[in-house]
Amino acid sequence: MATAQRLNPTLSTFIEKQPLFFVATAAENGRVNMSPKGMHPLKIMAPDRIVWLNLSGSGNETAAHIAKVNRMTLMFCAFEGSAMILRCYGTATALHPRDDKFEALSGLFEPMAGSRQIFDMHIDLVQTSCGTGVPLMAYEGQRGPDELLPYFADMGEDGLQDYWKRKNAVSLDGLDTGLIAPE
Repeated sequence: MATAQRLNPTLSTFIEKQPLFFVATAAENGRVNMSPKGMHPLKIMAPDRIVWLNLSGSGNETAAHIAKVNRMTLMFCAFEGSAMILRCYGTATALHPRDDKFEALSGLFEPMAGSRQIFDMHIDLVQTSCGTGVPLMAYEGQRGPDELLPYFADMGEDGLQDYWKRKNAVSLDGLDTGLIAPE
């Protein structure tokens, strides 16, 4: 196991090649959340900064947790090629479509229906481990472009806002996600 305070070019290249990453967050109390993220809406801005676009889904735990306890872990695993696990630990800010900084960063990503947050993460620790227990698996492609994106595109803006109010405004533990602007 090796640790550092920032990404180096080798680790950045490893991240950029992964079609999947996991995000883990937790508030002071309640459930710990870990979510898989595909379609690689992630950009390395600096050796100690990653931003990633979060698409709508059935819940919104990450945003609720970040609003309460500002810590996040991203994990990348090699499922093909040489074994490696890479974890980035740090703090993050959730930016919503109504936020000025969201608009500024959204140009880094292809427009995607259902985009609900951009997480701006400052890395304070990077850890690698061997990953020999991770199985070898062949990558076949992403489901999102054919399933997820059309689902949210067909809703239109009003439908998306209604979906967010019903499914994404409050976490499993009753925490506000910050997605819906106070009226």
